[in-house]
Amino acid sequence: MFSTSSSDRSLFSRRSFLRWSQSAIALFGAAPVMGAAEAVAAPASEALAVDYYDKLGVDKIINAAGTYTTLTAACMPPQVRRAVEVAAHHPVHLHDLQVKSGEYLAKKLRCEGALVTSGAAGAITLATAACMASANGNTPGDIPQNAGSMKNEIIVQKAHRYGYDHAMLLCGAVIREVVTLDEYKAAFNEKTIMTNFFNAAEEEEGPPAQIGREQWLEIAHQHNVPCHLDAAADMPPIENLWKYTQMGFDLVCFSGGKGIRGPQNAGLLLGKKHLTDLALANTNPNGDAVGRGMKVAKEQIVGMVAAIDWLLEQSDEANTAEYNRYCKTISDAVKNIPTVQISVVTPKIANHVPHLLLKYDPEKVGVTVSQVQERLRAQKPPIELNPNTGHKPNQGIPSDANTLVVGVWMLQPGEPEVVGRRIRAALTQKA
Repeated sequence: MFSTSSSDRSLFSRRSFLRWSQSAIALFGAAPVMGAAEAVAAPASEALAVDYYDKLGVDKIINAAGTYTTLTAACMPPQVRRAVEVAAHHPVHLHDLQVKSGEYLAKKLRCEGALVTSGAAGAITLATAACMASANGNTPGDIPQNAGSMKNEIIVQKAHRYGYDHAMLLCGAVIREVVTLDEYKAAFNEKTIMTNFFNAAEEEEGPPAQIGREQWLEIAHQHNVPCHLDAAADMPPIENLWKYTQMGFDLVCFSGGKGIRGPQNAGLLLGKKHLTDLALANTNPNGDAVGRGMKVAKEQIVGMVAAIDWLLEQSDEANTAEYNRYCKTISDAVKNIPTVQISVVTPKIANHVPHLLLKYDPEKVGVTVSQVQERLRAQKPPIELNPNTGHKPNQGIPSDANTLVVGVWMLQPGEPEVVGRRIRAALTQKA
């Protein structure tokens, strides 16, 4: 309890009234747009928001894995969530929003053209459609049904073949596979429309690609063929968002829901404006386009713009320091367990952030790697470790059958402590 003088009470009342009146002015100034009654009700409705994960019986997890689609990728920062919420209140012309957002993003990311897409896979399809349209001078309605009679070949290194080839094949494209430099030079013909370079391929398992990024690009341009670079998971560092377009790649795709921290179902296609314009012509809301089903809603478009604004305010160095602190918090919890060897690795390209590796002898500790995973998943909330846990080296992570891999960069405040305690308990509880 405290007392106030009459003058204090008078001042308090004036201040309270002033704040109330300013709020009222702002509130009713918004009334023509959303309605005064709706505006007044908004705070109450937010307070009563339903947690549909709980309602649907879907477990929330602690993500000690990374920005994997199966784990719903990254969580959006508050600034991005607020932008999505505001965008949800108002209809706009979708085409206008795509054009304006593209112009804004292109300026921010130092390239000619930009397009918000339905994830990186959607961007690959639209890149293919754009290059096919450019090579054939056709209209969106020609793809994919007339692709067989069109220029439709894409050159890809054998070491760069992957599941996302399907994103190109959706357009009716034909992939020509090459291994050596001589094969690459000989593969170009009158039907070639594009080359595809998987940026993180050198970190994958299997024989390495024989043709590097710069040489691949140079030879394609000698044949006047555009190059697309798949850099879906290759942010951070932040500079990658303009590094590859400035290197000369005609089109570059990024996932929006990974390191960029935008909506999971959004992505970016960056590059030459005449090609991003053709990509836009081949996507929604154009009903006669191969990308019509790859709809990007107004909320996702605005969310991506907000995510880029947020991202450009961040520091790679500060983020890395935070991730290393997370690694130390977890490793401190298990460092005294017999045979545990601790290391931190940062993949060179994809998921270029610190990952914690905990290697140990299962026979001496008394529990296998798979049993640790099972124990972590059995608790509430479940903890998911990086999928390279217990596997041979992959994606730049030198794991093995006896190594737990902890991806720390998607952890929320307070979760590193939980992960450290849970891993220690899982390792010290006998099977």
